[in-house]
Amino acid sequence: YGGLYEVVLKSGELLYTDANVSFLIDGSLIDAKTRKNITQARMAQLMKIDFATLPLDQAIKQVRGNGKRVIASFEDPNCGYCKRLAKDLQNLKDATVYTFLYPILSPDSAEKSRNIWCSKDQATAWQDQMVRDKPAPAASCDTSALQRNLAFGKKYKITGTPTLIFANGTRVPGAIGAQEVEKRLAEAASDTPSAN
Repeated sequence: YGGLYEVVLKSGELLYTDANVSFLIDGSLIDAKTRKNITQARMAQLMKIDFATLPLDQAIKQVRGNGKRVIASFEDPNCGYCKRLAKDLQNLKDATVYTFLYPILSPDSAEKSRNIWCSKDQATAWQDQMVRDKPAPAASCDTSALQRNLAFGKKYKITGTPTLIFANGTRVPGAIGAQEVEKRLAEAASDTPSAN
């Protein structure tokens, strides 16, 4: 970019420098002609997660309709934005939703996640917690999947909930409305014709 070089730090930050590394620029790079935010577009590219690498056996699976479209989310049972998302996703048609329990917000997030994960019907327990404010009863089982979710999130720098991942690898941090979810599902379907 005009003699600048991109530097991606281990933390995921994106900086720019010259060929001699005599200075660092911390901020957004904007194309003056198109007004496109180059940094934002590049960050979206760097933050993609190959959907095929997701450990789907560590997620709560909910199939709606034919389940053809797919979406994954990393969520904490104490997350208010996740609750809003769960309500919006109830009306999603012909999609499979993979919810990764990601207890990072408070000490009892781990307990609530354990109770949901160890429920006989995880999907119902998740919906009860998030949509109906009805916590799952105390339960115990092997919760190593939750620890692996946390490790996966750390590896891929998932720092907040909800974080959505679409079939084309696009990652969206934070809650988005139902219309935006539909738009991104359509984009993902056109980007990944073999997704199912």
